[in-house]
Amino acid sequence: MKTGILITGGSLDLDFASSFLKQHRPDCVVSVDAGLEAAKKLGLKPDAIVGDFDTVRPDVLEEYRRQPGILWDVHKPEKDETDTELAIHTALKLGCRRLILLGATGGRLEHEWCNLHLLKLCLDQGAEGILADPRNRVYLLNRGKVFRRGQVFGRYVSFLPFTERVTGITLTGFKYPLTDRDLRMGEEAGLCVSNELAADEAEIRFRDGILICVESRD
Repeated sequence: MKTGILITGGSLDLDFASSFLKQHRPDCVVSVDAGLEAAKKLGLKPDAIVGDFDTVRPDVLEEYRRQPGILWDVHKPEKDETDTELAIHTALKLGCRRLILLGATGGRLEHEWCNLHLLKLCLDQGAEGILADPRNRVYLLNRGKVFRRGQVFGRYVSFLPFTERVTGITLTGFKYPLTDRDLRMGEEAGLCVSNELAADEAEIRFRDGILICVESRD
């Protein structure tokens, strides 16, 4: 599976980003608007640069314009899509089927929520979308998943409904198991929050709906 890392213009811990890039070694890097400045600090030459560039320093923009072999996807500031949404489309066109968004959390709340909803765009295109920061990995599930000790990021695994209702949730191998329970928006919000693996493998199964999965650490 071809992995693309999108460096967005939000809040980004550069030490975390540097370590993450070394660990995951992406096939493709897409810089999103002001994320280009972070790319420069990380010593990266992106495969693609996307945005309206209303928040990038002109000298950084000019430096990358002089470099050959970069795909530029330039848009006007007046548009319906966010730069990150446009960058996801670009990464998909480049053949990426696993998209990891760095700098997509921890900044303005409306952008963070929008980025969470963009994970549905990835899901609809048959791709895996992940928001990653030093404390969290966030993604959507439309089917069951097995979690293995040592592969889960952090101590906690939480599930929240992305659709209005998620039915038939069964959790095995977790500290707090469940059998055939439904989750609804606005009801029993903490039912599947801050769970932990109680065995080397744990599994979630459900019948219908989409879940937000958050693997997190303190």
